[in-house]
Amino acid sequence: MDGFLLFFVSLIACVYAAVGHGGATGYLALMSFYGIPSTVMATAALTLNVVTAGISFSAYAREGFFSFRLILPFLMVSIPFAYIGASLKLSESQFGWILGIVLLVSALRMWFYKSASAKEQADKFVKVPPFWITTPAGALLGFLSGAIGIGGGVFLSPLVILMGWADSKTTAGCSALFIILNSITGLTARHLGDSLDFQHILPLTVFALVGACLGSYWGAKGSTQTGLRRLIALVLSVAAVKLFL
Repeated sequence: MDGFLLFFVSLIACVYAAVGHGGATGYLALMSFYGIPSTVMATAALTLNVVTAGISFSAYAREGFFSFRLILPFLMVSIPFAYIGASLKLSESQFGWILGIVLLVSALRMWFYKSASAKEQADKFVKVPPFWITTPAGALLGFLSGAIGIGGGVFLSPLVILMGWADSKTTAGCSALFIILNSITGLTARHLGDSLDFQHILPLTVFALVGACLGSYWGAKGSTQTGLRRLIALVLSVAAVKLFL
Protein backbone atom coordinates (compact mmCIF):
# COMPACT_ATOMS: atom_id res chain seq x y z
CA MET A 1 0.00 0.00 0.00
CA ASP A 2 1.18 3.54 -0.84
CA GLY A 3 3.42 4.92 1.93
CA PHE A 4 2.12 8.48 1.48
CA LEU A 5 -1.45 7.27 1.96
CA LEU A 6 -0.54 5.56 5.23
CA PHE A 7 1.42 8.57 6.47
CA PHE A 8 -1.42 11.00 5.81
CA VAL A 9 -3.97 8.65 7.38
CA SER A 10 -1.86 8.74 10.55
CA LEU A 11 -1.53 12.54 10.38
CA ILE A 12 -5.28 13.00 9.86
CA ALA A 13 -6.05 10.68 12.78
CA CYS A 14 -3.66 12.65 15.00
CA VAL A 15 -5.13 16.07 14.23
CA TYR A 16 -8.78 15.03 14.32
CA ALA A 17 -8.43 12.93 17.47
CA ALA A 18 -6.91 15.94 19.22
CA VAL A 19 -10.29 17.72 18.96
CA GLY A 20 -12.45 14.65 19.56
CA HIS A 21 -13.27 13.87 15.94
CA GLY A 22 -13.03 10.64 13.97
CA GLY A 23 -11.40 12.12 10.88
CA ALA A 24 -13.82 10.70 8.30
CA THR A 25 -13.86 13.84 6.15
CA GLY A 26 -10.07 13.76 6.00
CA TYR A 27 -9.94 10.04 5.20
CA LEU A 28 -12.61 10.38 2.51
CA ALA A 29 -10.80 13.32 0.91
CA LEU A 30 -7.54 11.39 0.92
CA MET A 31 -9.10 8.24 -0.57
CA SER A 32 -10.81 10.28 -3.29
CA PHE A 33 -7.37 11.25 -4.62
CA TYR A 34 -6.57 7.55 -5.03
CA GLY A 35 -9.81 6.79 -6.90
CA ILE A 36 -10.98 4.24 -4.33
CA PRO A 37 -14.59 3.03 -4.97
CA SER A 38 -17.28 4.70 -2.87
CA THR A 39 -18.30 1.47 -1.13
CA VAL A 40 -14.73 0.89 0.05
CA MET A 41 -14.35 4.58 0.99
CA ALA A 42 -17.46 4.61 3.17
CA THR A 43 -16.62 1.35 4.91
CA ALA A 44 -13.01 2.39 5.50
CA ALA A 45 -13.99 5.84 6.81
CA LEU A 46 -16.55 4.40 9.24
CA THR A 47 -14.06 1.80 10.48
CA LEU A 48 -11.29 4.35 10.96
CA ASN A 49 -13.84 6.60 12.67
CA VAL A 50 -14.50 3.96 15.30
CA VAL A 51 -10.76 3.48 15.91
CA THR A 52 -9.83 7.18 16.01
CA ALA A 53 -12.85 8.42 17.95
CA GLY A 54 -12.61 5.44 20.31
CA ILE A 55 -9.07 6.40 21.32
CA SER A 56 -10.09 10.04 21.57
CA PHE A 57 -13.15 9.29 23.70
CA SER A 58 -11.07 7.19 26.07
CA ALA A 59 -8.57 10.03 26.57
CA TYR A 60 -11.16 12.75 27.13
CA ALA A 61 -13.48 10.66 29.32
CA ARG A 62 -10.52 9.59 31.46
CA GLU A 63 -9.82 13.28 32.10
CA GLY A 64 -13.48 13.84 33.05
CA PHE A 65 -14.51 15.63 29.86
CA PHE A 66 -17.80 13.92 29.02
CA SER A 67 -21.53 14.43 29.66
CA PHE A 68 -24.08 11.75 28.84
CA ARG A 69 -27.01 14.12 29.39
CA LEU A 70 -25.59 16.46 26.74
CA ILE A 71 -25.08 13.86 24.02
CA LEU A 72 -28.08 11.58 24.67
CA PRO A 73 -30.71 13.79 22.91
CA PHE A 74 -28.58 13.80 19.74
CA LEU A 75 -27.94 10.04 19.83
CA MET A 76 -31.62 9.16 20.23
CA VAL A 77 -32.27 10.60 16.75
CA SER A 78 -28.95 10.15 14.96
CA ILE A 79 -28.60 6.38 15.42
CA PRO A 80 -31.79 5.36 13.55
CA PHE A 81 -31.06 7.91 10.82
CA ALA A 82 -27.50 6.60 10.47
CA TYR A 83 -29.00 3.18 9.80
CA ILE A 84 -31.36 4.63 7.18
CA GLY A 85 -28.53 6.51 5.46
CA ALA A 86 -26.27 3.46 5.33
CA SER A 87 -29.10 1.36 3.89
CA LEU A 88 -29.37 3.59 0.81
CA LYS A 89 -27.68 2.51 -2.42
CA LEU A 90 -26.09 5.72 -3.69
CA SER A 91 -24.61 5.88 -7.19
CA GLU A 92 -20.99 7.00 -7.61
CA SER A 93 -22.29 10.38 -8.86
CA GLN A 94 -24.67 10.90 -5.94
CA PHE A 95 -21.99 9.84 -3.47
CA GLY A 96 -19.49 12.24 -5.05
CA TRP A 97 -21.77 15.27 -4.98
CA ILE A 98 -22.89 14.75 -1.39
CA LEU A 99 -19.34 14.08 -0.26
CA GLY A 100 -18.05 17.14 -2.14
CA ILE A 101 -20.50 19.44 -0.35
CA VAL A 102 -19.67 17.89 3.03
CA LEU A 103 -15.93 18.29 2.39
CA LEU A 104 -16.30 21.97 1.49
CA VAL A 105 -18.31 22.70 4.63
CA SER A 106 -15.80 20.71 6.69
CA ALA A 107 -12.90 22.65 5.14
CA LEU A 108 -14.45 25.94 6.24
CA ARG A 109 -15.03 24.49 9.69
CA MET A 110 -11.39 23.36 9.98
CA TRP A 111 -9.94 26.61 8.57
CA PHE A 112 -11.85 28.96 10.89
CA TYR A 113 -11.66 26.74 13.98
CA LYS A 114 -10.30 28.64 16.98
CA SER A 115 -8.71 26.86 19.90
CA ALA A 116 -10.29 27.61 23.25
CA SER A 117 -8.47 29.93 25.62
CA ALA A 118 -6.86 28.58 28.77
CA LYS A 119 -9.81 29.86 30.82
CA GLU A 120 -12.38 28.22 28.52
CA GLN A 121 -10.51 24.94 28.76
CA ALA A 122 -10.32 25.11 32.54
CA ASP A 123 -13.97 25.96 33.24
CA LYS A 124 -16.11 22.88 32.68
CA PHE A 125 -19.85 23.36 32.22
CA VAL A 126 -22.80 21.54 30.61
CA LYS A 127 -26.28 22.70 29.64
CA VAL A 128 -28.97 20.36 28.34
CA PRO A 129 -29.85 21.36 24.75
CA PRO A 130 -33.51 21.77 23.65
CA PHE A 131 -35.16 18.98 21.64
CA TRP A 132 -36.24 21.34 18.87
CA ILE A 133 -32.56 21.70 17.94
CA THR A 134 -31.21 18.25 18.80
CA THR A 135 -33.89 16.43 16.78
CA PRO A 136 -33.19 17.92 13.30
CA ALA A 137 -29.44 18.17 13.96
CA GLY A 138 -29.21 14.55 15.10
CA ALA A 139 -31.30 13.35 12.15
CA LEU A 140 -29.19 15.18 9.55
CA LEU A 141 -25.83 14.20 11.01
CA GLY A 142 -26.93 10.61 11.52
CA PHE A 143 -28.13 10.33 7.93
CA LEU A 144 -24.89 11.76 6.52
CA SER A 145 -22.92 9.47 8.81
CA GLY A 146 -24.50 6.38 7.36
CA ALA A 147 -24.80 7.52 3.75
CA ILE A 148 -21.23 8.65 3.05
CA GLY A 149 -19.25 7.36 6.02
CA ILE A 150 -18.74 10.34 8.32
CA GLY A 151 -19.39 10.44 12.05
CA GLY A 152 -20.84 13.94 12.21
CA GLY A 153 -18.58 15.21 14.97
CA VAL A 154 -17.01 17.88 12.77
CA PHE A 155 -20.45 19.52 12.56
CA LEU A 156 -21.75 18.65 16.03
CA SER A 157 -18.83 20.27 17.88
CA PRO A 158 -19.25 23.81 16.50
CA LEU A 159 -23.01 23.62 17.10
CA VAL A 160 -22.55 22.71 20.78
CA ILE A 161 -19.88 25.37 21.33
CA LEU A 162 -21.77 28.06 19.38
CA MET A 163 -24.94 27.45 21.42
CA GLY A 164 -22.96 27.51 24.67
CA TRP A 165 -24.01 24.03 25.83
CA ALA A 166 -20.56 22.87 26.99
CA ASP A 167 -16.90 23.78 27.24
CA SER A 168 -14.59 22.80 24.39
CA LYS A 169 -13.09 19.66 25.95
CA THR A 170 -16.41 18.25 27.18
CA THR A 171 -17.70 18.91 23.65
CA ALA A 172 -14.79 16.92 22.22
CA GLY A 173 -15.49 13.95 24.51
CA CYS A 174 -19.19 13.94 23.65
CA SER A 175 -18.52 14.30 19.92
CA ALA A 176 -16.20 11.30 20.04
CA LEU A 177 -18.93 9.05 21.45
CA PHE A 178 -21.40 10.44 18.91
CA ILE A 179 -19.02 9.46 16.12
CA ILE A 180 -18.39 5.96 17.50
CA LEU A 181 -22.04 4.98 17.83
CA ASN A 182 -23.14 6.45 14.50
CA SER A 183 -20.22 4.79 12.71
CA ILE A 184 -20.97 1.39 14.26
CA THR A 185 -24.63 1.79 13.24
CA GLY A 186 -23.59 2.62 9.68
CA LEU A 187 -21.29 -0.40 9.50
CA THR A 188 -24.07 -2.64 10.86
CA ALA A 189 -26.52 -1.44 8.20
CA ARG A 190 -23.95 -1.99 5.46
CA HIS A 191 -23.27 -5.50 6.74
CA LEU A 192 -26.96 -6.39 6.72
CA GLY A 193 -27.30 -4.89 3.24
CA ASP A 194 -24.29 -6.85 1.91
CA SER A 195 -22.42 -3.64 1.06
CA LEU A 196 -19.69 -3.96 3.67
CA ASP A 197 -16.28 -3.98 2.00
CA PHE A 198 -13.15 -4.17 4.17
CA GLN A 199 -10.67 -4.32 1.30
CA HIS A 200 -7.26 -2.85 2.22
CA ILE A 201 -8.55 -1.47 5.54
CA LEU A 202 -6.23 -3.25 8.02
CA PRO A 203 -3.03 -1.27 7.21
CA LEU A 204 -5.00 1.99 7.31
CA THR A 205 -6.43 1.02 10.70
CA VAL A 206 -2.99 0.40 12.20
CA PHE A 207 -1.64 3.79 11.11
CA ALA A 208 -4.83 5.56 12.20
CA LEU A 209 -4.49 3.93 15.61
CA VAL A 210 -0.96 5.30 16.07
CA GLY A 211 -1.97 8.80 14.99
CA ALA A 212 -5.10 8.77 17.17
CA CYS A 213 -3.12 7.79 20.28
CA LEU A 214 -0.77 10.73 19.80
CA GLY A 215 -3.50 13.20 18.92
CA SER A 216 -5.90 12.30 21.72
CA TYR A 217 -3.17 12.64 24.34
CA TRP A 218 -2.09 15.93 22.77
CA GLY A 219 -5.65 17.31 22.72
CA ALA A 220 -6.81 16.14 26.14
CA LYS A 221 -3.73 17.62 27.81
CA GLY A 222 -4.02 20.95 25.99
CA SER A 223 -2.62 21.95 22.61
CA THR A 224 -2.86 24.19 19.57
CA GLN A 225 -2.92 22.73 16.06
CA THR A 226 -4.01 25.68 13.89
CA GLY A 227 -1.41 25.16 11.17
CA LEU A 228 -2.14 21.46 10.75
CA ARG A 229 -5.91 22.03 10.74
CA ARG A 230 -5.57 24.61 7.98
CA LEU A 231 -3.41 22.25 5.96
CA ILE A 232 -6.14 19.62 6.20
CA ALA A 233 -8.73 22.27 5.26
CA LEU A 234 -6.82 22.87 2.01
CA VAL A 235 -6.73 19.13 1.30
CA LEU A 236 -10.49 18.90 1.90
CA SER A 237 -11.12 21.81 -0.46
CA VAL A 238 -9.00 20.36 -3.26
CA ALA A 239 -10.66 16.97 -2.85
CA ALA A 240 -14.12 18.58 -3.00
CA VAL A 241 -13.26 20.43 -6.22
CA LYS A 242 -11.87 17.21 -7.72
CA LEU A 243 -15.13 15.41 -6.91
CA PHE A 244 -17.25 18.18 -8.45
CA LEU A 245 -15.15 18.21 -11.64
